Amino acid sequence: MIEIKNTFIIHIINYEKLTDSYQKLIQTAKAQTQLAYAPYSHFQVGAAVLLNDGNIIGGNNQENSAFPSGLCAERVALFYANSQYPQTPVKAIAIAAFQEGKFTSKPISPCGACRQVMIETETRFGQNIELLLYGKKEIFLLKKASDLLPLSFSL
Repeated sequence: MIEIKNTFIIHIINYEKLTDSYQKLIQTAKAQTQLAYAPYSHFQVGAAVLLNDGNIIGGNNQENSAFPSGLCAERVALFYANSQYPQTPVKAIAIAAFQEGKFTSKPISPCGACRQVMIETETRFGQNIELLLYGKKEIFLLKKASDLLPLSFSL
């Protein structure tokens, strides 16, 4: 039998220690939570994508009564970025969640479908995407999205 071990590192970082561009990215993700359409779950998620050229694209979750016809904030932001800036790689994505009148204390992580889209974007451009997962008490920084989905689907 052969054993394969997979590990990754999550950096827990203070907001004040982030670069100005990453602080702005988190603020955009937080602002996007307020634009989410989440009448069923009441769980508002915002995402912000930082492109290599410095542009920031926001997205938020969009629910629909015909579940699962909605779309997660991460994919809204990534698909919009890819449709409007198809030749520009993604450098980072920030994700924040808002529920019951406040931001979540702990960071939330992307669903499997969003992870797969992030990995496809990393593969497409041959560049890692850093993730900033925001929580009021702590922020997680991961150096590449592919760490979150070992054995991802690829052709």
